[in-house]
Amino acid sequence: MPQTFDPDGTRLPIKLDSTSNGEFVPVPLDAGNRRANRLAQAWASENARRRGVGRREFMVSACGAASTLLAFNAANAAAGRTGGFFEVDQIAAVDPDAALESLGRREFVFDVQGHFVGQHGIGRTGLGDADQFVKDIFLDSDTDMMVLSFIPSRREKELLTIQEADETRKIIDRMEGTQRLLIHGRVNPNQKGDLEDMDELAERWGVVAWKCYTQWGPDGRGFFLHEDLGLRLIEKARALGVKNICVHKGLPFGRRSYEHSLSSDIGIVAKMFPDVNFLVYHSGFISGEREGPYDPKRKEGVDELIRSVEENGVPRNSNVYAELGSTWRFAMRDPEMAAHIVGKLVKHIGERNVLYGSDCIWYGSPQDQIQAFRSFQISGALQEKHGYPKMTPKLRAQIFGLNAARPYGIDVDEVLKRARSDEVERRRADYRERPDPHFMTFGPRTRREFLANLKARGGTPI
Repeated sequence: MPQTFDPDGTRLPIKLDSTSNGEFVPVPLDAGNRRANRLAQAWASENARRRGVGRREFMVSACGAASTLLAFNAANAAAGRTGGFFEVDQIAAVDPDAALESLGRREFVFDVQGHFVGQHGIGRTGLGDADQFVKDIFLDSDTDMMVLSFIPSRREKELLTIQEADETRKIIDRMEGTQRLLIHGRVNPNQKGDLEDMDELAERWGVVAWKCYTQWGPDGRGFFLHEDLGLRLIEKARALGVKNICVHKGLPFGRRSYEHSLSSDIGIVAKMFPDVNFLVYHSGFISGEREGPYDPKRKEGVDELIRSVEENGVPRNSNVYAELGSTWRFAMRDPEMAAHIVGKLVKHIGERNVLYGSDCIWYGSPQDQIQAFRSFQISGALQEKHGYPKMTPKLRAQIFGLNAARPYGIDVDEVLKRARSDEVERRRADYRERPDPHFMTFGPRTRREFLANLKARGGTPI
């Protein structure tokens, strides 16, 4: 196919920018990030020349991604960020076989937080286009399965309706991609009608989990899971037999109802309802706040999730799952902070209970997040000092998809058996003979764009 995107190869295959998922105010890149991007651009030109190819051909190859990650390593080291890094051989920048060895596909990738905002979507080119969604998720990335989730909105201003989500799922099904796309049911119990809708969502639409935002409400006021509204949601989920509750924690919308964005209630309800799985989206991470070693006195961010779980006696690897959507994408800017986030989640929540999510298509194709995580490593110094794990192929495979198979009841072997010969896989193989990724993001990149997004779905300015 002809290449229609970025023919001059000006865009980097690993994207560092200020894009948010529409749930937090975009945070500008710092000086180290800007230097990383400049260095990656310079190395791309030099390494393309060494390989004797044009910049665009270089950028879409595994060498382009390897070269970019190596440049990020150099910039992070210069900025003193040495606690985490991307484990890529230097030769991979110019040797395709070495690049594929570091970054090539090898795991079952189950993205538990994907987004599509339907025909009324807002943002830049690509939102609201189902064909673009299929291309970004299943052709331009190594994603095997995805759960299509929802964002908070007033009922009359939904950016994605359950009907649109189901139609998107049917597109994949028509391509013989059975079980490649699952869907959530959005429930905000503080909004009239949402609890009542749960019956239809379960019985008619076959949702696999419930998505809720404890910090959101039509009047700007959130709720706690261990209080009346939250308990009614949990009990209804149990009664319907759909016992996965995906709850947004962290990434606060602002100071209003900030307390409800914290993970303080997670350990309480997880102890009360051991038969219910609580998938904590974003793991409580707060953009703009630095994550370090676990500090139970901090009572914010990832630390508050860990504190709540441990103080309520919820065991590791039980019914609380820490999800990385947007958290990993943001932490890619600073692999040392990423080392603390991933390290302490695995240590305290459990190696079987950390889940990969991309929050795409807000960030375009998730392939850059996949490649970065595939090569991510925690330094030996932090492993020794804080008891963090080494990022082994086994641990990465667990986080990429095997862990999520448990709460969602997925038979991985059966899914992969079907996936390796379905129409999605055939289209992917044909497409990758001459790939044409755009390397773009779609979510808001400025405060103004963020506020426009918030207003469009009936939210209140922060």
